[in-house]
Amino acid sequence: MNPHLAPVEVPDPAALPHVQQLCDLSSPYTAGLETDALFAAAMAESNDWHAQRSPFFRALLEDTPRTSSPTVGEAIRTPLVHANFFKRHEVLSIPREEVFLHLTSSGTTGQKSQMFFDTWTIRSAQRMVARIFDHYGWITPDQPVNYLLYSYEPAPQLKLGTSFTDNYLCDFAPARHTTHALRHTGTGHEFDVHGCIRALQRYAEDGLPVRILGFPAFLHFTLERMRALGMPPLQLPAGSLVLLGGGWKGHTDRQIGKEEFYAEVTGQLGIPSERIRDTFGSVEHCVPYIECEQHRLHVPVWSRAAVRDTRTLQPLPHGERGFLHLVSPYITSVPAQSVVMGDLASLHPAQDCPCPLPTPWFTIHGRAGVSRNRNCAAAAAELLKGMS
Repeated sequence: MNPHLAPVEVPDPAALPHVQQLCDLSSPYTAGLETDALFAAAMAESNDWHAQRSPFFRALLEDTPRTSSPTVGEAIRTPLVHANFFKRHEVLSIPREEVFLHLTSSGTTGQKSQMFFDTWTIRSAQRMVARIFDHYGWITPDQPVNYLLYSYEPAPQLKLGTSFTDNYLCDFAPARHTTHALRHTGTGHEFDVHGCIRALQRYAEDGLPVRILGFPAFLHFTLERMRALGMPPLQLPAGSLVLLGGGWKGHTDRQIGKEEFYAEVTGQLGIPSERIRDTFGSVEHCVPYIECEQHRLHVPVWSRAAVRDTRTLQPLPHGERGFLHLVSPYITSVPAQSVVMGDLASLHPAQDCPCPLPTPWFTIHGRAGVSRNRNCAAAAAELLKGMS
């Protein structure tokens, strides 16, 4: 068994039995009345947990009208906390000595979300990722792979969530060789596009599957540079996988459509479309959302999603665009169990996707408004400046 699938226990089994039960569900896309009831019970426990330990959340809960939630149901409140709140405030529901991991959401400049994790929170989130990887057959302990990571090379004091995540994703298949696109220089990071090209050429000849993880903009710029150099397409070995995350923020003026981008990857690297998946997640909400083979971001059993009007924050019907609202009771370290993201999204019923997954899915349509707030992708985009 992969160690990330191993059991993990909530901080207080007596106070959080339904949270434990929900997060112990091993099938990532289970749906139905039974799981809905379990989710509601777990959210009630999560609210009680944070209300007893966080004066901020207790006051928020008391001020929230007792109205039904589109994400949980009758009688369970989901007070809204915008993700930007965590860029300005450090709010914990555990003593600082119980913090197991501290991650930030941006680069060296701009406002950063400061998120703190106890052992349960980070390990349960990692177990969610492992279960989705297991669902898709991506845990291959007997099949070494070569990695090209479009993320930050580890460096002392680096606490970025994306760097942590991409390096963690290397645990699901043993690494023969690893290349980081954003190389640590001693004073910062630089995008090594020619190092990426050399790695792809070497990996194409090596015969092992290749896993490409990280920011899509950097992969696009690598392929663009290969074309500019007149390089012929490569054929990466069978079983190769592209898993993207972080978006194009900071370079949306050069962003291409998803279908065009996936076709570019297939055409130049030989990886079929069903082996190219985008992901969504954040340091404020670590539940993983990974595209199905039809490229829809389905909501896993451990969370619920809604879309809210950008002006009134009222829930919107399927298909309409608004702020993405994500809910999950897994987190015990910070009162971030009900977070409104800065992303514009639309929510869709399961039957609107031809894949067999029975849960709703959402589409990200970009960031709402213009802000000085930066995240990992925006900070990394600075490294692309000056590239043709």
